Amino acid sequence: MLNNLKALPGTLLLAALCAAPLAQAQNAPSRIGFVFTERLMTESKMAKAADAKIQAEFSKRQKTNEELVTRFKQMSEKFDADAPRLTDIERTRRARELFDMEKDVQRMNREFQEDLMQRKSEERAAIATKAFKLIEQIAEQEKLDAVLQEAAWSSPRIDITDKILKQLDK
Repeated sequence: MLNNLKALPGTLLLAALCAAPLAQAQNAPSRIGFVFTERLMTESKMAKAADAKIQAEFSKRQKTNEELVTRFKQMSEKFDADAPRLTDIERTRRARELFDMEKDVQRMNREFQEDLMQRKSEERAAIATKAFKLIEQIAEQEKLDAVLQEAAWSSPRIDITDKILKQLDK
């Protein structure tokens, strides 16, 4: 038992020496960065190029959809004006045509919006992939412990968005 007590002070000293650097590391202030990811998705050259590319891709379809909507409205107005003078059979036939055309317009607009959102998501994913790699690089260079991307408030002192934008635009 006495031998065990003699070893105890040495063990305690060793434990205290090992714990001291750990305690100092835990007490060291954390370094945090903050990124406004929405700015990366809207202000970067990459994002602007993606928007222009998508606009070019979808402009023809959008024009076609707009023309179809205009034609539908014209036909609907003409039907409303002509309806009192039409026979029941003719009125029913034209009403059915309008109903079918309205369904086509709605379907085309829905498909257009779905395809547009899909392409925007694909482009944003490419931007995000590159941006997150850059965030990791800058975090390592500046020895940051964490980089946040959503906060109710953040100090401009910890904002690294401009640094990321600069790297993203290279």
